[in-house]
Amino acid sequence: MANVIVIGAQWGDEGKGKITDLLSRSADVVVRYQGGVNAGHTVVVQDQIFKLHLIPSGILYPNTECIIGSGTVVDPKVLLEELDQLKALNISTKNLLISETAHVTMPYHRLIDQASEEFRGDHKIGTTKRGIGPTYADKSERIGIRVVDLMDPTGFREHLRWTIEYKNVILEKLYNLPPLDPEAVIDEYLGYADRLRPHVVDSSMRIYEAVQQRRNILFEGAQGTLLDLDHGTYPYVTSSNPVAGGACVGGGVGPTIIDRVIGVAKAYTTRVGEGPFPAELEGELGKLLCDRGAEFGTTTGRKRRCGWFDAVIGRYAVRINGLDCLAITKLDVLDELDEINVCVAYDLDGDRCLDFPSNARLFARCHPIYKTLPGWKQSTAHCRSLEDLPTQALDYLKFLAELMEVPIAIVSLGANRDQTIIVEDPIHGPKRALLHDTKGQEVGVK
Repeated sequence: MANVIVIGAQWGDEGKGKITDLLSRSADVVVRYQGGVNAGHTVVVQDQIFKLHLIPSGILYPNTECIIGSGTVVDPKVLLEELDQLKALNISTKNLLISETAHVTMPYHRLIDQASEEFRGDHKIGTTKRGIGPTYADKSERIGIRVVDLMDPTGFREHLRWTIEYKNVILEKLYNLPPLDPEAVIDEYLGYADRLRPHVVDSSMRIYEAVQQRRNILFEGAQGTLLDLDHGTYPYVTSSNPVAGGACVGGGVGPTIIDRVIGVAKAYTTRVGEGPFPAELEGELGKLLCDRGAEFGTTTGRKRRCGWFDAVIGRYAVRINGLDCLAITKLDVLDELDEINVCVAYDLDGDRCLDFPSNARLFARCHPIYKTLPGWKQSTAHCRSLEDLPTQALDYLKFLAELMEVPIAIVSLGANRDQTIIVEDPIHGPKRALLHDTKGQEVGVK
């Protein structure tokens, strides 16, 4: 039995959907613990593409229980669209459970998110405009609507009439938008409630029972470490806590039940939206990575900014999350390159900086210091073991493991399930993976 957290070790979009899908075959329960429909996971199974926003990737396994935890924010309309899409593809959703204490994204959240982002002008954050930030803001302000409220028609009507009256003042006076009709919103959302009711549970209790029964539990985060509200590149962050500690809060469990934390990182780096990005590539190389990696957001379709692997933020992710192994994704995207750079440190006003600076202004002044490695100039898409990899590709992975001081457990070489090298199974395998120095010599076993 193992309880494992899967974390994005960069700015999100690292390929967590595929890694979660792979690990879900060994998991009995998959818990999505934070974020909302601002996240997007793409999973490819036998050339069938599944794009999921709220529903955990484990839903593709018929016997896996999938829980949307209390730390998430739920847009009922989008969730029901996902359910309908899965049913149309003959994917059973009977094992989907929704926390009764998760907060609900309402129409005014989306309107305020869109209007406030436009209002910021040159100071915009780069949100998905899906209402996530305003939903979490209402949660903190203690005027939010939870799933359990949605299940109570009388209480919901009373709560929502007052809330929409309050939100209409903001929409009309601040953003010059037309007011919402409370009765129309109430009727729409009570219709959603009827369909979602069979899935609503006390999620913390269900997870606790799974722990007591010694079932394998996988905690799935959205976004990535550098987008964490407290520990990311603030203010260019999301509105929740994707880091490992967020799994305990968003899942409703204590930290003593967690056995492992696996970080997912691309073999290069991408970022969506605004904010500093020291290792960013522009020009032909950046375009090459974007095109070969199909770097467009699952949720928004926005083009992702691409750059070299950044070991400074990587080491920071290891520290903040307590990572004990890594999954490296999209190694195949680098197949055509003659040389590959890795950002090993920053130049900050003439000083060598090895640590991620919390001050956004300082971070914006950081310039990458690179170590150049030779490319392998051949396809890795067919590789299914470390021995199959070209020598230079294996050396590249060893170099990343040494820089991050964390062993690599999984290597992904394409979108499909079978395009993967499993060095060790983080759920069932022993806690062992080789860690190598920069000369490629084995220096220890973790």
